[in-house]
Amino acid sequence: MPAPRTVLLTGAAGGVGTLMRGLLPAYGYELRLLDAVPIASEPDAITASLADEEALREAVRGVDAIVHLAGISLEAPFQEILRTNVEGTYHLYEAARAEGVRRILFASSNHAVGFTPRPRADGPLIPVGTPHRPDTFYGLSKCFGEDLAQLYWDRHGVETVSVRIGACEMEPTTVRMLSVWLSPGDCARLVDAALTAEDVRHTVVYGSSANTRLWWDLSTARGLGYEPRDDSEQYAAKLIAELGEPDDADPAHAHLGGPFCTDHPPRWPC
Repeated sequence: MPAPRTVLLTGAAGGVGTLMRGLLPAYGYELRLLDAVPIASEPDAITASLADEEALREAVRGVDAIVHLAGISLEAPFQEILRTNVEGTYHLYEAARAEGVRRILFASSNHAVGFTPRPRADGPLIPVGTPHRPDTFYGLSKCFGEDLAQLYWDRHGVETVSVRIGACEMEPTTVRMLSVWLSPGDCARLVDAALTAEDVRHTVVYGSSANTRLWWDLSTARGLGYEPRDDSEQYAAKLIAELGEPDDADPAHAHLGGPFCTDHPPRWPC
């Protein structure tokens, strides 16, 4: 696919959105920014919620592709998740369909398959084809987004790369993150690969760096042309010294979703 020139970045004020605002222009993208809250440093950014269908139509008009990061990135009451992550994602896809936008990167999450057992050190990596096993309403909304993307490819020809993001932060802050960390630089490389690969139809990939302690299979991401350069292992000794190795008997360590699989999941991404 020819490199898109103008890309709508939703959720541009969020953690990952802020990182991508700084990194994606180096790949030649002209970003159009959208978020539900104003961005003081970006006076041209569009301030609109995913419930505002008219504003979304205007925002997607004329762009070559969409990087959809907007939404609630934590566990929250079902009605909040429904309005923002489910209905809001539908509104965005409808706007894209109506305006003829043919490529979307959808920020899915590892929490779409959070109740998948964590692999053993000597076992196989978790494949992309593992069945949906959401660990929260948040994870459930990401299952919906992946299925919506498949529908819009099959029915309307809108292509999507659904990226099951692990933890995109400057550096990992927990021992669990050593397995699921996605460095900002690798995130930008993955976004670029997703936007420029040929014939993606609907492709699901895991989003992480090439971590020594990796839990999932990156082959579909690599198939897009993604070449991760970073590894969380440089942070391992410090984190393990501070926090200790996770207890295999701890229910929060038994599954891919970590503490999101417990009765009271935390209100943070990983």
